[in-house]
Amino acid sequence: MKFRGKIIDIACLNHFTRVVTTISKLTKMCVLRLTPDNLFFVLSGKVANGGVSMWCELSQANFFEEYQMEGVSSEDNEICLEVTPENLSRALKTVQNAKAVKVKLTKKHCPCLTIAAELPTLSSVSRVVTHDVPVDVIPRRLWHEFKEPSMPDFDVSIYLPPLKTMKNIVDRMKNLSNFLVIEANLNGEMNLKIETDLVSVTTHFRDLGNPPWGDDASQDGGPSQSRDPESMVEARVDIRRLQQFLMGQQVNPSKAMCNIVHQSVLHLILLHEDMSLQYFIPAVA
Repeated sequence: MKFRGKIIDIACLNHFTRVVTTISKLTKMCVLRLTPDNLFFVLSGKVANGGVSMWCELSQANFFEEYQMEGVSSEDNEICLEVTPENLSRALKTVQNAKAVKVKLTKKHCPCLTIAAELPTLSSVSRVVTHDVPVDVIPRRLWHEFKEPSMPDFDVSIYLPPLKTMKNIVDRMKNLSNFLVIEANLNGEMNLKIETDLVSVTTHFRDLGNPPWGDDASQDGGPSQSRDPESMVEARVDIRRLQQFLMGQQVNPSKAMCNIVHQSVLHLILLHEDMSLQYFIPAVA
């Protein structure tokens, strides 16, 4: 098993760091899956049992100038590592002005992702800073747990408003309740609601638009086939988990959307030209 990569473009380094930092806001531990063409950050919580799950996909060619990897075998040409994204984020944040950053899978006192950065200098002597981020190698027999999750059979799909706006609203609502109801329809309308014994607060969004695959679902006989466009579908979720996702504004997504399975699952998606992030939050009673 071998892996090494090199980033020399500062914009690519900064964007990669923002992605890793976003992941660190969503989970303390995750799996980094390396393939010849892509990197994946995976959290495979069982949504049906109340856990969250995450799938973040990056095209290596959009970040790395050099990228070489050899998996466990020619048939299974992948590497799966358990990492603490916060440790990786801290290491990357210290080398944002580097001329080049090399990432390599090494064996020190334990398996590590070694980050070696060549820093700018005024003299002819080069300065190299090295960080060793401990990882655990995931055995082949467990890989099946870290495959791409299937798209839920959603009732409504809708584009999200600007994430910063949404985050400001959710941050204020968190002072009132630990739970939030998000509801949407096929007419581009979405509401965020807090309901307690003492207060009821609702924020309305209109003209958000619905992704075209909502039409595909109806044509395939999906749950939206006979749904009234004005009819609301809702999911009540832990407001802290939604807050964590909204930290994703750091990656400046070109599109953000959510799919709702009525009273079951909230499936949130961030799309960027060189990455995608999916986050699944279970609904609570």
